[in-house]
Amino acid sequence: MRQTTLPIPEVGLIGVTRGMAAAGAVLLFANGLSPKKRKAIGWPLFLVGALSTVPLVIDVLKKSHDPKTQE
Repeated sequence: MRQTTLPIPEVGLIGVTRGMAAAGAVLLFANGLSPKKRKAIGWPLFLVGALSTVPLVIDVLKKSHDPKTQE
């Protein structure tokens, strides 16, 4: 199994980006706002959250290692 060690701020950043993407997706499917407002708020939130996740995933994958092959 691969292991990754991340500093607390990076874990927080991952959580924030996931939260933004989720909030945008919820807004896109919610009925509480007009369709125009939902799209104006939901798409940017979703896209920023999703796109900002890509560099974080790359960073996490670079930091992961297999403890059996280490040393």
